[in-house]
Amino acid sequence: MFTGIIEGLGTITSIQSSGQSRRLSLEADFILDNTKIGDSIAVSGACLTAVTLEGKQFKADVSPETLGMTTFGKAKVGDRVNLERALRLSDRLDGHLVSGHIDGTGILKHRKITDNAIIITIGVSESLSRYMIKKGSVAVDGISLTINDCDPYSFSVSIIPHTAKLTTIGFKKIGDPVNIETDMIGKYVEQFVTGKKETGQSSVDMAFLAKNGFL
Repeated sequence: MFTGIIEGLGTITSIQSSGQSRRLSLEADFILDNTKIGDSIAVSGACLTAVTLEGKQFKADVSPETLGMTTFGKAKVGDRVNLERALRLSDRLDGHLVSGHIDGTGILKHRKITDNAIIITIGVSESLSRYMIKKGSVAVDGISLTINDCDPYSFSVSIIPHTAKLTTIGFKKIGDPVNIETDMIGKYVEQFVTGKKETGQSSVDMAFLAKNGFL
């Protein structure tokens, strides 16, 4: 579990292919103290497991599923990535609950400077936008952001100078792909409302919500 508050940047230093999977070698810009082999590290939002670790460097395996769902399928040596180590139960939850399980990718469509902020518009499919609401949360390349506005094919976010300076979103260009993780609460609510019991009947329907005072 992560918060979407990026600790720092890192660089992909090598990519090894093995069948349909890959092993990434990465170097963080900061010392990975109190981190051990087997720990989870969100790399541009995708939860990966450190299989080797030495100082600022670690390696992580990327499965075919992850390659297909994220930007890692087109990653190159030298690419900069956002890094966040897993949340500890004693930590403050400064962003929002982020699982590190990427739902899909989006494309940076537009960026506009408004006073001290950069307004970025990202194009997404309807399968992602259905879980987005105005003022809701979204993780873009692992960064916890608040949605300014959204429609079925895009959403916009406001990037403050601090976020632009410390994460990859500050130098992303028009047309660049980004990893998207939608708010997990929306997905759980949808499952509870539309999920089926073994009998084939919906466990929660409109009548149930009305009966219990939710409507």
